Amino acid sequence: MVILEELRYSKDHVWARLDDDNRITIGISDYAQEELGDITGIDLPEEGDEVVKDEPFGSIESQNKVIDLFSPLTGEIVEINQELLDSPEVMNEDPYQDGWIIRIDVSSSTEYYELLTSEEYDEYLKEIIGVEQVEEAEKGEEE
Repeated sequence: MVILEELRYSKDHVWARLDDDNRITIGISDYAQEELGDITGIDLPEEGDEVVKDEPFGSIESQNKVIDLFSPLTGEIVEINQELLDSPEVMNEDPYQDGWIIRIDVSSSTEYYELLTSEEYDEYLKEIIGVEQVEEAEKGEEE
């Protein structure tokens, strides 16, 4: 399981990255895509729509279930990842780069810094799925 140090995370397994242009890119964590299994579809809002912290802004469909995507921040959508609409499986293959979901403009970066750091997210995963499972998954990624 991959947890990137430069990202912030929500307890809903969504990551956020503060980009050089002060916009925020949002996607799902490696843990989330593993839990979903093969992703088969995604429902996204439109550019210009507003997302609100802790409220749903779309959904992801897999062979196992459909889950709502909860925004980790409040802001205006400036870009959606169009590739996901045709090839949602990209989230399984590369959740942190090509599998990003939306980019937003935020009025304040305060909410961003309130999200979990990579270390805090790692500890959170250990709480919810167990230390042994997290360590095994991390070891498997290193090999």
